[in-house]
Amino acid sequence: MEGIGQASDSRSGEATVSSSQERCPKQVSPIRGGGSRNTSPMGRVGSRNTSPSRQKVIKTKPRGLDEETAATFGKAIHPDVQMEDNIWAMLPEDLLNEILARVPPFMIFRLRSVCRRWNSILQDSSFLKFHSQVPSHGPCLLTFWKNSQTLQCSVFSLPLKTWYRIPFNFLPLWAFWLVGSSGGLVCFSGLDGLTFRTLVCNPLTQSWRTLPSMHYNQQRQLIMVVDRVDRSFKVIATSDIYGDKSLPTEVYDSKLDRWAVHQIMPAVNLCSSKMAYCDSRLYLETLSPLGLMMYRLDTGYWEHIPAKFPRSLLDGYLVAGTQKRLFLVGRIGLYSTLQSMRIWELDHSKIMWVEMSRMPPKYFRALLRLSAERFECFGQDNLICFTSWNQGKGLLYDVDKKAWSWIAGCALQSYNSQVCFYEPRFDASIY
Repeated sequence: MEGIGQASDSRSGEATVSSSQERCPKQVSPIRGGGSRNTSPMGRVGSRNTSPSRQKVIKTKPRGLDEETAATFGKAIHPDVQMEDNIWAMLPEDLLNEILARVPPFMIFRLRSVCRRWNSILQDSSFLKFHSQVPSHGPCLLTFWKNSQTLQCSVFSLPLKTWYRIPFNFLPLWAFWLVGSSGGLVCFSGLDGLTFRTLVCNPLTQSWRTLPSMHYNQQRQLIMVVDRVDRSFKVIATSDIYGDKSLPTEVYDSKLDRWAVHQIMPAVNLCSSKMAYCDSRLYLETLSPLGLMMYRLDTGYWEHIPAKFPRSLLDGYLVAGTQKRLFLVGRIGLYSTLQSMRIWELDHSKIMWVEMSRMPPKYFRALLRLSAERFECFGQDNLICFTSWNQGKGLLYDVDKKAWSWIAGCALQSYNSQVCFYEPRFDASIY
């Protein structure tokens, strides 16, 4: 995928990206030893010549770095050290692949121009084997939108705090609705004429395929889950988006390459089309009966969980955390001056929601300036992301660290953009 490139650089945890004019990455000059001022006669007029042996070295801590990192930067660095070509040329192939497998995926594309061997590394089975064994690069945010009949996609790397543009012209134009992402794969659905279709793709390798048609081929609510150990994925299709309760639940298995028909969801009134999947269970919010509907993927049956929602809940989103953790995110309060955003966690033993965090007022007022303003919420691995439809802002909450941080960028400012968490992986297979 030669077209991938760095879109912009970020500062202090924020990043911006321009759809019309992309910024060049900020070039960082080599760090000079000592950090002392220029005392040579040519440095400035009238300055006295100080001998290098008597120069006063002032050590400063680089901004934004902790003490351990600062201590490393304080050491003398020799930028003119020559690397021995005869030593690096004889580096064992397995060791080279293991080193490259630990490089962040988005930087691999910049390394492919080094030589012909590295240019074809994505087809190397040894590299993909090492890549599948190393820890994940870290969560990213994938934003997808359609601009002038062209599919557009940008990815924000949370570890690198940088936007990257991914060309999406390899997908058919009917792939308009972003279903979600899991394990390096991204799922889309859309109407190809009058036919409802679903596809999965790997944005890094530009590979994709259309899934077979469902038994009851209507526009459905979908969710995709990937099993990296088993190297397979499943797509779950629940009720019709227009409320047709007569459609049975269907599950696609990539190992079998077909859809299986399961139980029809019991007659309920859904209060949201958003779903959350954790611990092999799918959850939906219901108004009647009040609580949750849970679908067990291992048995193929639905059951009701009578977990009452908090009082004065205006809008709620179910967010899946790690292991069995299930969160409820929503606004509380009938009046704009009294509204607040809160996060609850489901106590499975007591079948009740327990409040665990509140969004600070300054973040809430900046994210939603109007009481009726809409927002989206989704999560992955105990990270919860909030996006505002009108403000073009993204707010990230780390459940484990209990920390809030902004994510800015015009990729979130498009009114028709769709956002989800994304884990970039070269080894994610569409089969």
